[in-house]
Amino acid sequence: MSWLEQSIMHTRGVARGRVGQTHHLTEDVQGRYLYTIGPYSEPVLHIEPGDRVVVQTRDAFEGKVRTEQDLPSQVLTVPFLNPQNGPIMVAGAEKGDVVAVHIESIRPRGDNPRGTCCLIPRFGALTGTDYTATLNDPLPEITRKIDLDEEGVYWSRRVTLPYRPHIGTLSLSPELDSINTLTPDTHGGNMDVPDMGPGSITYLPVRSPGARLFIGDAHACQGDGEVCGTAVEFASTTTIHVELIKNWTIAWPRLENDALLMTIGSARPLEDAARIAYTELVRWMSEDYGFDRWDAYMMLSQCGQVRLGNFVDPKYTVGSAIRKKYLAAAAA
Repeated sequence: MSWLEQSIMHTRGVARGRVGQTHHLTEDVQGRYLYTIGPYSEPVLHIEPGDRVVVQTRDAFEGKVRTEQDLPSQVLTVPFLNPQNGPIMVAGAEKGDVVAVHIESIRPRGDNPRGTCCLIPRFGALTGTDYTATLNDPLPEITRKIDLDEEGVYWSRRVTLPYRPHIGTLSLSPELDSINTLTPDTHGGNMDVPDMGPGSITYLPVRSPGARLFIGDAHACQGDGEVCGTAVEFASTTTIHVELIKNWTIAWPRLENDALLMTIGSARPLEDAARIAYTELVRWMSEDYGFDRWDAYMMLSQCGQVRLGNFVDPKYTVGSAIRKKYLAAAAA
């Protein structure tokens, strides 16, 4: 039996792993891409639990940075960055449920796909920003266009980076607020966790009727932290399998893949994001896997793993993980 067949999504989901209808959320179907995540936008698609959706995402700049001569300050309007597809309504989703999103594939879109990496004034981890104010001048504006395909990301003639795509922004609607697409929080949002790629399942807490799923911000590759402020941003065709898990109340997003379970927290300062993630992981281990809370806490000090996601936006994101083999050994 594969790990996917044993996953939480397949064993607890309404559709029990069955794939239903396939929907195509093309640019034409989407129409206007969105820059806020909340309960007030008009749905673009209605699906059943177990359905598959093939999504045409735009890059984080909505295609406005076309050449290396295009400077971000001249072609972009902050905060209109990070356009999202959605909202997608999931039938039967209610507050207190969870929507599971299995990312099946992320492929480059276009005849000659290219990615974009930019230095944007007053944005990034190693420059003064509106949230970390300094008297230093902004860093220089630089735009880099990068050829890519499913074999590699061709950074230069000498350096080829691995094609390891992931979705930077994945969300359900908050209950009341509408939150800009650059800000991660309990709803998900711009988490930029590199593990959120093909073969992963993200679990998101439902807070609004129908869940209202948003997706966008595909990256061809990214290191921990997205330190300069942007990854290799690109337009993608992303295929997701969406499931509904009833009566599972979680506070923050969670992730599962073949090897590990991960909890994801977003906050400032960075150590509070790590505290949220580890606190949620201790709770998960004790509530669902039979661990004594303090034993789980001490054990994670020995074998827990940390993934630095977003280290550049209004809130920082940290994923805390434990390998499944330790959960299985403890249950034996």
